[in-house]
Amino acid sequence: MKNEKAVVVFSGGQDSTTCLFWALKNFKEVATVTFDYGQRHSAEIECARKIAEELGVSFKVLDMTLINQLSANALTRDDIEVTATEGELPSTFVPGRNHLFLSFAAVYADAIGARHLITGVSETDFSGYPDCRDTFIKSLNVTLNLAMDTQFVIHTPLMWLNKSEVWELSDQLDALDFVQEKTLTCYNGIPSSGCGECPSCILRNEGLSAYKAKKAAGAHL
Repeated sequence: MKNEKAVVVFSGGQDSTTCLFWALKNFKEVATVTFDYGQRHSAEIECARKIAEELGVSFKVLDMTLINQLSANALTRDDIEVTATEGELPSTFVPGRNHLFLSFAAVYADAIGARHLITGVSETDFSGYPDCRDTFIKSLNVTLNLAMDTQFVIHTPLMWLNKSEVWELSDQLDALDFVQEKTLTCYNGIPSSGCGECPSCILRNEGLSAYKAKKAAGAHL
């Protein structure tokens, strides 16, 4: 893979930024693609842009605001509250988002001569989102190859990692401080540690605390 080109589906959040560092380690050339789907905070796109510029990778924004026309959810509508009820999909679920994003990322990758797609989906901490599952990614990979008559490979470096392990991976990539300080994961649009109250911040910050505790315990062994 070292001599090949890859496209990272990039949001400027913890997971996709960790994937970007992973891609930079594993591929000769890396491009990023970000999607404007009418999300609550344009700050997310600007955060992604700044990270891409700082790391010296190309940055492409695709207009996917049509998603907002099709689906009402808490990520695209200010009047819908961010909620997570056990046994139900969270109000932040955007139907078809990863399916569409990866499909358009594949078209973009084909246009720039890339055959590798990287996405930060995880079945371990997936909040019940069906389009974060490994079976979906494998199925879509086959579908894209048949639809476009090519040989894409979709990489999911975080698929079987919980949030503590994602922090550990960023540390192994010498990117822990960068990811901690410069990414935006918060549903309320606050960078770094975020608001501390939304489900995304709670997951992120609890994972960081767990990793730091694990690292400290290992240092004392």
